[in-house]
Amino acid sequence: MTGVVAGPFTASEMMIVAAARELAGQRVCFVGVGLPNIAVNLAKLTGAPDLELVYEAGVFGARPARLPLSIGDPTIVTRATAVTSMLELFGYYLQGGLIDVGFLGAAQIDRYGNINTTVIGDYATPRTRLPGSGGACEIAIDARQVFVIVRQSRRSFVERIDFRTSPGNVGGPNGARIRREQGWLGAGPSVVVTDLGVYHFDADGEMRLDSIHPGVTLAQVRDSMAWEPRVADRLAETAPPSPDELRLIRDVLDPEGVYTG
Repeated sequence: MTGVVAGPFTASEMMIVAAARELAGQRVCFVGVGLPNIAVNLAKLTGAPDLELVYEAGVFGARPARLPLSIGDPTIVTRATAVTSMLELFGYYLQGGLIDVGFLGAAQIDRYGNINTTVIGDYATPRTRLPGSGGACEIAIDARQVFVIVRQSRRSFVERIDFRTSPGNVGGPNGARIRREQGWLGAGPSVVVTDLGVYHFDADGEMRLDSIHPGVTLAQVRDSMAWEPRVADRLAETAPPSPDELRLIRDVLDPEGVYTG
């Protein structure tokens, strides 16, 4: 079940705008392509003008001239502060604790923010083989916090992921302790944005619905996930996209509607 958002904007546009707003006040963001890339570039053009974009290919402080097609797209180096090797980027920046936010997508996610982007089904004989980790596992471990953007359905919001590609709050309530014992730098997932709403995490590491998008009902949210969600005492409604946010998405970031159509 996908989101149906009221008003002159799509569910994907609402999701991108909500994700971009969560980045207000952040400084350094490690990002991939696709929906996360549109969200962080929108944030840089709106509520987070000082946000520095870091791409896995080894580019720091990127200001892409257009929407990159992949992490190897030459446009990523446009007006970049620095271009390094991937070894230096991961070893000095990410594992050095210099990344404030890692922005990830997901094929499956559980209530504790553990992510699967490897396989659907059994690992040895999967129904679907996905792209895998890339740098996502290291980002999930070492970025100070992790934001996730994903379209919500019972296929993506599952009780148990088929493969743990990127750890979230491993062990649930014991997640913080386990992370310390493993020597991981990051605090784990803090925000999940979907086409239905915005989630943050309770003190024991479980996802909590704090906001639903315009036109979305709580019943719709419950029907699109495999567990009974925690819901904020005062469930808010996400503010709809402004005309300027929509203009930037449609005219500047994704004019062909590749990700938002």
